Formats: sequence, structure tokens, C-alpha cells
Amino acid sequence: MRTTDRILERLLSLHPKVIDLSLDRMYVILEKLGNPHHHLPPVIHVAGTNGKGSTISYIRSILEKAKLSIHVYTSPHLVRFNERIRLSGKLIDEEYLQEILEYCETVNKGEPITYFEITTAAAFKAFADNPADVLILEVGLGGRLDATNVIDKTLCSVITPVSLDHEQFLGSEIKHIANEKAHIAKENCPVIVGQQIKEARQKIEQIIDQKNALLVNDWTYEQNNDGLTYNDQFGTLKLPKPNLNGLHQISNAALAVATLRHQTKFKITENQYSKGITSANWPARMQNISKSRFGKILPAGSELWIDGGHNPAAGKVIADTFKNEELILICGMMSNKDSAGYLEPLSPMTKKLFGVHVEGEASHAATEIVKFAWSQNIAAETANNVEEALQIITTKSPVKVLICGSLYLAGQVLNDNDLIPD
Repeated sequence: MRTTDRILERLLSLHPKVIDLSLDRMYVILEKLGNPHHHLPPVIHVAGTNGKGSTISYIRSILEKAKLSIHVYTSPHLVRFNERIRLSGKLIDEEYLQEILEYCETVNKGEPITYFEITTAAAFKAFADNPADVLILEVGLGGRLDATNVIDKTLCSVITPVSLDHEQFLGSEIKHIANEKAHIAKENCPVIVGQQIKEARQKIEQIIDQKNALLVNDWTYEQNNDGLTYNDQFGTLKLPKPNLNGLHQISNAALAVATLRHQTKFKITENQYSKGITSANWPARMQNISKSRFGKILPAGSELWIDGGHNPAAGKVIADTFKNEELILICGMMSNKDSAGYLEPLSPMTKKLFGVHVEGEASHAATEIVKFAWSQNIAAETANNVEEALQIITTKSPVKVLICGSLYLAGQVLNDNDLIPD
């Protein structure tokens, strides 16, 4: 176990016995750290249910193609905690991460604080101490009371598509979830909103208006055979197909472009936009790992894919991406996820499902996943793990297999195949 992992285990033990829904603990520890949230690079703050990570990857890639220095904060990580904190384009160094975490632990003096709060405070300390042109900051959960929402001003806020997820924290109605997300809007700061269902957009625009933020709604895009055509008040861009897989990546890329086109401080060329969206990388989101060790278990000519999406909207995205194709699923899901809702859109294209338990996590048992599959008329059986499921697929004909349902499961598979995100 790395030293940072031992520190993170200790920080996890500080979790409050009673959760008070406020940002008070964040303000306390940040003050002890010298208020690093007041000394961050200019912030692009990103909230939403689906597509946050992909949109961030496009924004980052485009800005880096424009020769800018970019910090990034995302969560959760897939394999190593370092993935959450990117300083000027590189994952935070292990030794430096250890130093920052130990300093925050010392300053906190054993006071109750959530894991996400104290690690976010540590990230803010690192970002404040290292100059950069931009910080792309991803909300952890919700928005209004998220630990990242202590910042007073942003370059802009971005809200990706909102759907049902984390209902136990955010509520079971879209308007309530949209309300939480929209509260990252800041007075007199632009807000760029991705594709939304009507109910979500109405609530988001209502909150933007209440907070005297600036809604940016002059942009449109169209998908075409070569990629997309993007339009706004500044003109038209003809852009190639994004590097990330899936039809939904067109809208994610367009949202990233809209975010940056409405920042007058950036002078980004059409060529830099094109290079940015064609070189973006975001592991475990519709990722082809056919050449991995696990991929070689399958018959020649087969494809092995992995995707960490875990809600009904993610299931629909997969169904749209693999439309008219036949899939074998290896599925594990957290116990607080709507497994039946996730599997419903995948039912028509799924030849077989193998249910697996996500090791070390509070996941549905493999038998429960199988029952959810049966409820959607999907043939299913259990497997002890992903590798066993792949070995059970004994057909000699090429098949297309998708490992899906959980970012935690995706992280374990990437680790088992030495596909460590960098």
C-alpha cells in the first residue's frame, strides 16, 4: 500500500457521525490553510449528471492545444487517487500528494470532516500554490452544497445534461436535481448549459436568473457525416468527429466548444478546436480495450469494450451507440443504483448478461444483477468475476462484449490489465 493510500484511509475515518448539509466544514479547514480557494487560477466550474468528465476532457484538450497551462480536478478516480488532481497537464506527483494530504491532516487536527471535503481542500491548496492559466473544477455531487462550491467567482459555469442519479442525496425529481446543479451559477458570470429535458432546463434557467448569472444560449450545433458544425454569434466552425466513442460525444464536444468560445480571454483557432476534440482522452467511457489481456481471452476478431456509466441515461447512451448490434454484457452495479432502469434500454440488443459483484464495494450481489436482467427479459447468469465471465464465452465466432455498470468495476478492470490512466 502506498503512503498516500494509508493517509487517505486515515482521512476516511474522520467522516462525521452526523452529516449537516452545509459548507461550514469546508470554510473552517480552508481558513486554516490560508483560504486557497481565494487564490485559484481562473475557474471553469462543471456540474451535471452525465458527460461531465468527457466535456472536461474536451475543454482541457482544446486549451492545451492552445498552449495554455491547465489544472484539472475530477472525481472519482479509477485506479489511483492521483487521477483526481492534474497540475499543468500532469497527474499530481505521489510525493507532493503525500505532503499536501499530511499537511491538511495536521491542520484539521482530527476534527470531523468528509473524505471529499478534506481531499478537495488539499486539491485547492495544490492548485493555489502552483500557477496555471485555468482550473477546470468538477463538482463531486450535486452543486449547491458540494465542497467545490466555496468559490466566489468563475470564468464560467457549465451544466451538462441532468438526469436521475444519487436520488438518496438529490431527490427523485428532475427539477430538484436540476436545482442543486444550477446553484454553481455565480453573479455576473456566464453559464453554458448542455442539452436538457424541458423540466430541467426550466429550473436551471430560473436559478440562473435568480442568481443574476449570465445565461449563454446563442449557440447551436449539427451532427454530420464528418463530425459537427458549430454555430454562435462569432461564426461557424466545421469540426471533425470527436476522439471519444459514442453518439453523445458530439453534444459533449459542442458544449466544450461553446464554453471556450464565450471566453474573450482565449484566442483559440479553429485548428486548435479541431485538434483538441480529436485528441481528448477519458478512460472507461466507451473505451475499446480489445488489445488488452482480457481482450485476448475472447475469440479472434472479437471486441471488448468498457464503460463506467451507471444510471438509466447512461444505459440509453450505450443503446444508441451500439444500435442494431448484438452485445454480451458483463455487469456490476452499486447497490444504490437503478439497475433495472439502466438495463431496460439495453434489453433489445443484449444476447447474454453475466452478473458480477464489484469486489470491495457496496455493490449488488451477482445474483441480484441477474434478477434485474431477467426482469428486462435478458438471459443472464452469474460469474465470480470479469475474467471468469470472459472465459465462459466459448463461442468460436467473434463477439462484442461490454463490461459495464460501474466506474469502480471499470477501475478494477483497467488495473487488472495494466491500463493505468496517466
